[in-house]
Amino acid sequence: MSIQIDIGISKKDRAAIAGGLGRLLADTYSLYLKTHNFHWNVTGPMFQTLHLMFETQYNELWQATDLIAERIRSLGHFAPATYSEFGKLTSIKEPVGVPKARDMIKQLVDGHEAVARTARSLFPAAEKGGDEASADLLTQRIQLHEKTAWMLRSLLDA
Repeated sequence: MSIQIDIGISKKDRAAIAGGLGRLLADTYSLYLKTHNFHWNVTGPMFQTLHLMFETQYNELWQATDLIAERIRSLGHFAPATYSEFGKLTSIKEPVGVPKARDMIKQLVDGHEAVARTARSLFPAAEKGGDEASADLLTQRIQLHEKTAWMLRSLLDA
């Protein structure tokens, strides 16, 4: 027997929000994995800078996966948690081979912008359901991903 959830958000709205957060979780995890991959495999004259920057970024992404998954659980749903689920839900493309450092940066810019778009797309469901907690989480994620994309883009200026 499970206890009913009564947090002021309807069951239908909780399901819609949790589904969207599942896509955000898949994007975040996929970007985490790509960033960690690039941390391990970056080479070239910017090695030290990028190696350390990517480490900071993948650590932040890892922590974010927990926040997003726990919000899904707070809404009464199970978080997607397998590679096959993430593969179906994510908008992040996997890298082919080991790209050059400059292409790694471009791919991470694209990834952070994609996660920001995914987060932004969830606002209508959060607003409809009166889910301020999810809206707050989305706002924080958007700010982080937009700032990170800007910082990465700055490395590409000639």
